[in-house]
Amino acid sequence: MNEIRYETIIYWDSQDEIFVADIPELPGCKAHGRTKQEALKNIEEAASLWLETAQEDGIDIPAPKGRLLYA
Repeated sequence: MNEIRYETIIYWDSQDEIFVADIPELPGCKAHGRTKQEALKNIEEAASLWLETAQEDGIDIPAPKGRLLYA
């Protein structure tokens, strides 16, 4: 799996008691985990699948902004 170079936001969801990871540049690309590390691992997998599907479906893939955040 390639390293994902998109801005990634990780936050705590107190209702579900999980960490949520979101890549705003890839609409709908979110993942979660019990730890920040698990959420990050899962978002990298989700982003790879998002990019693969977009390429297969001929959807424009946005260029990364060049910032990588772990909040």
